[in-house]
Amino acid sequence: MAMIVPEFWAEARVHEAFDKGHASGRRSLTVRRFGWSDASLHEAQAMADARAREAFDRILAGESLLKREPRVPYDAEGLPIREQIVERDGDLVVTRNSYGARCLNTPEVLFADVDFDEPTSAWRRSYFWTSLALAIGVGIITRWGLGVLTMIAMLWLFAWIASLQSRRRHRADGGPEGRATARIQAFVAAHPDWHLRLYRTPKGLRLLVMHRVFDPNEAAVIEFFDAIGADSYYALLCRRQHCFRARVSPKPWRIGIQTYLRPRPGVWPIAAERLPERERWVADYERKAEGYASCRFVEALGSSDYVTATRSVQRAHDDWCRATTTLPLA
Repeated sequence: MAMIVPEFWAEARVHEAFDKGHASGRRSLTVRRFGWSDASLHEAQAMADARAREAFDRILAGESLLKREPRVPYDAEGLPIREQIVERDGDLVVTRNSYGARCLNTPEVLFADVDFDEPTSAWRRSYFWTSLALAIGVGIITRWGLGVLTMIAMLWLFAWIASLQSRRRHRADGGPEGRATARIQAFVAAHPDWHLRLYRTPKGLRLLVMHRVFDPNEAAVIEFFDAIGADSYYALLCRRQHCFRARVSPKPWRIGIQTYLRPRPGVWPIAAERLPERERWVADYERKAEGYASCRFVEALGSSDYVTATRSVQRAHDDWCRATTTLPLA
């Protein structure tokens, strides 16, 4: 199944009321479904009407189906990516996601982001019981005058110790960046025929695979994601949407924009009368985004092989992300 990012979207509603004693046991049923098309809104509406009627009949016949598909931009199983299309270049599609950033979508060029891991708490249950025991002891000696204050002080002390331990553990083995880099290097050592381009993102690393194209559902992709520690939600998205994605413009809150993409929610499409509000927000965002990069190229790893499709996507990605500049990451 090929990646589909439709230009036109519509939603249909089928509602019927039933007499008492209807075979289904229902008094009424309402079902909504989306439709989509690259040709016209009319074609999208026709699909929505047909899908709504089919789902209605199946639910009425006893099947357990959702009455309404989730209003989300992607990761709804069975639905294509539902975002505003900013640009198309052959199979490559740039969309604006629900918080306003631009995202590159490609059916066969493999991207993966690796977020740095967060420190895990070193707090121990024994800290609480030690604090309580000391508080009781001090309380008995002072007739409870200092018991509560002792417990608060000891809890604060142990919280500080736990924080120090957490940070020390988190810095072990080179810290989060060192651990992520080690996983990538281990993969390259085991797969010397792979050609990877490594990028730094604001909170992690990005990999672009150059030596061949991939089907998002093939075993090599799943193995790659597991080996480098790619986000599990992203891996699921790739399989469901039959594509790979990479954010190619800054996150709004990282460049001083405190408001969400207007109007809320940022799911496409929106009513025509709300478009001016959205366009004002986008214009402000794009103006401020010019001073930032989404990722920065670090180095090439593995082989030097590449194919035309990956080189074309790489050039577009690097240009949109400003990956070869010294602009601050966002």
